[in-house]
Amino acid sequence: MKNKLHLFLAAGSITMLFACSNESSKPVATQPDPLASHIDSTVRPADDFFLYANGKWFKENPIPPTEQGNGLWTLIQDTINAQVRNICESSAVLKQVEKGSNKQKIGDFFATGMDSVALNTAGLTPLKADFDRINAIQDVGGIIKETAYLHTTLGEPLFRFRVGQDDKISSKNAVFIVQGGLSLPDRNYYFDKDQRTAMVREKFISHLQNMFGILGYDIEKSKLAAVNVMKLETTLAQASRKREDTRDPFKNYNKITFKQLTESTPNLNWGEFMTNIGLQNVDTVIVGQPEFLKALNTALKATPLDDWKDYLRFQLLRGAAPYLDDKTYLESFNFYSTVLRGVESPKPRWERVVRQTDRSLGELIGQVYVTEYLPKGTKEKLEEIGNAIKAEFSHRINSLDWMSDATKIKAQEKLATIIMKVGYPDKWKDMSSLQIDRSSYVHNVMNANKWDYDYMLAKYGKPVDRTEWEMTPQTYNAYYNPSNNEIVVPGCNIIVPGFERKLADDAILYSIIGGSTFGHEITHGFDDQGAKYDANGNLHNWWTPDDSIKFYAKTKMIVRQFDNYITVDSLHINGELTQGENIADLGGIMMGYEVFKKTDQYKNKEIIAGLTPDQRFFLGYAYAWMINQRPESIASQVKSNEHSPAKFRVIGPLSDMSEFYAVYGVKEGDKMWLPDSLRVKIW
Repeated sequence: MKNKLHLFLAAGSITMLFACSNESSKPVATQPDPLASHIDSTVRPADDFFLYANGKWFKENPIPPTEQGNGLWTLIQDTINAQVRNICESSAVLKQVEKGSNKQKIGDFFATGMDSVALNTAGLTPLKADFDRINAIQDVGGIIKETAYLHTTLGEPLFRFRVGQDDKISSKNAVFIVQGGLSLPDRNYYFDKDQRTAMVREKFISHLQNMFGILGYDIEKSKLAAVNVMKLETTLAQASRKREDTRDPFKNYNKITFKQLTESTPNLNWGEFMTNIGLQNVDTVIVGQPEFLKALNTALKATPLDDWKDYLRFQLLRGAAPYLDDKTYLESFNFYSTVLRGVESPKPRWERVVRQTDRSLGELIGQVYVTEYLPKGTKEKLEEIGNAIKAEFSHRINSLDWMSDATKIKAQEKLATIIMKVGYPDKWKDMSSLQIDRSSYVHNVMNANKWDYDYMLAKYGKPVDRTEWEMTPQTYNAYYNPSNNEIVVPGCNIIVPGFERKLADDAILYSIIGGSTFGHEITHGFDDQGAKYDANGNLHNWWTPDDSIKFYAKTKMIVRQFDNYITVDSLHINGELTQGENIADLGGIMMGYEVFKKTDQYKNKEIIAGLTPDQRFFLGYAYAWMINQRPESIASQVKSNEHSPAKFRVIGPLSDMSEFYAVYGVKEGDKMWLPDSLRVKIW
């Protein structure tokens, strides 16, 4: 996936309109060229190209107190937020609107979130029945029943559960159960001994105490409950695989019968769980980490019932906190945003509610967004770039000197069958059964979550719908789905800050949209994990043994390269965890560059803002990752995310490109220089 940093919002708002047009590839000179104007000339490009390309912008645009970072994604999300805000506000003020219509649901959802007076007056009252239900639990069966309820409405206690494509039978939907149930971002937070992580654990226990205080516990009871919940979660963390060990789809594919599941973990009472989430006739399940479920099965009996009830109360309150009164919201914000990510203060209420309305009702908002805001011609331009990248990848496969002809045939078959979904879906999900009104914000969120969960469950026993999208057109991101062998690029990816009413020049389009989007996502089909799925999206090894050895020798090189990068403090990137994204970044930028060389801008050696086509391309790639993060955010990302921090997504792949060395005169002794023997080239 392109990214999951959630660094959106804030930095001075920019009002931009974009119209996709093929009339000219030159930018309209209405403001300084963003590539030339962002350069920090005090930094040598051969030492740190990320800061050279973006440093001046970072100096002029410090991270706002409401954000964990600032940069390109912020600017783009500001534009999208303003558009979605218009949709929400215009819907909320309609006097006569048809009940059940898209605008009624959008307007009512937004209005309940904006009514801070009602939220503060109500406090925890909207959840009274939910807490009463937890209070009434008398045995392990009650824990399972409440777990099922929370899974459908506000969280994922104990474990993670989903219905999705069977990795080995991609035409069929299957039930998946994997490790989960933790309140901290990753198991590492429960065990790592560095000072930053130890501080997070201390703050987490204080946060637990404060949340139990909000629930009405006295000081001593709050302290005891906090310690017991931390102990319980540490037990779950101890049984969890390290995140990097969950990347291998073969090791995480353990299909067993439902009978085997119930017999191996009798305390979990899977029949009760399935009944309460609304799923019937489950015959088989795919378990990600069997050892985790066995440990959880033991813990259910070994841990006092009162501790489990405290755990469930916290999970409920944690899940609901963003949609309740200010006191509860701020307590949750202070830990999950300030402590974990360094964000100093909350976003304005309208931004928070706009984002949540978009998350909960994204399909409804998307229909309005496509009609009123998405530039005409978006699909066509995205398809043009995507097809060019796909053709280049085909050429690169044929040119590989390390892959046999037999495996090349299979690779070409897979590449040829990759589906490219761009812009927006041809059909929308039917959300007519979703009930939204103006009575309760948290209940509107819970209703939307329940609708989404039921939509997922309804897939079980039915053929996979390969036309379905997992992102809305207003989501600035992209993804590759190995089981569908598809890449999905939402329409808003066409936005490039700094270019109004015209497309950016091809150097920028082919570095950002070509390299870091299409090239990145296509390469995911051939990274260390995607390469384990065939043309039909089925998990099996289609490589010859010798080719596999050569391929994984190359992936080990990129693991070693990124293991050596230090982010904050003495914290190194986890090269094993991030290798899939790093491989995709490297393949993407290399393909984007080769395709750009075929454009008129490159062939004509067109100079724009004093920059050559080569310079603009590499600066454009750095622009794609112009993201300045707080140290806390970087540390959290390194410990719990498969994406490397933005800086290393630039200097890492560029350090492997001889073309970059030639353009910027990188030589031995420069910080970005690597000897030929250590430069990674896979695809």
